[in-house]
Amino acid sequence: MEKYITAPISDKVVEELSVGDYVYITGTIYTARDAAHKRLYESLIQGNEIPFELENNIIYYLGPSPAREGQVIGSAGPTTSSRMDKYTPLLLENGLKGMIGKGKRSEEVIESMNKNNAVYFAAIGGAGALLSKCIKKAEVIAYDDLGTEAIRKLEVEKFPVIVVIDNKKNNLYNDVSNGVHSV
Repeated sequence: MEKYITAPISDKVVEELSVGDYVYITGTIYTARDAAHKRLYESLIQGNEIPFELENNIIYYLGPSPAREGQVIGSAGPTTSSRMDKYTPLLLENGLKGMIGKGKRSEEVIESMNKNNAVYFAAIGGAGALLSKCIKKAEVIAYDDLGTEAIRKLEVEKFPVIVVIDNKKNNLYNDVSNGVHSV
């Protein structure tokens, strides 16, 4: 089913999303990869502030290439999500509602998504140049020293993703390998 949502997202929106839904996101999302996740995690563990509010937000696992002249951002394809798995449950416990990446997630992350009412979206790997056209504004807001892995605040318009794991632990990766869904 095709759905259009606005980010940040509410519990109600998460509850209405199902595995296999084609979703177009408009609004504000944030980028963070491995190094940024490690810093976010350590800050939360130490009880320190983090650079953006996790509550109801979506993190896109992205390290974009540099923008060419006249572009908002360079190629913006997803990175492998499993590299963030050790940090993700704590972020979900602190209000994160959605993640965008590619590839499978650990059982611990899936359990935490269920417990904290969150969703995992996949963006199409290899389509970074096309995805970048849906990003209307990009601004580094933290960890500038990390270069492409700095945290960015993105304004997106009809950013295309697929629900691959919903808040009920339905998992498109498992379903496809078991012949339940076709993609």
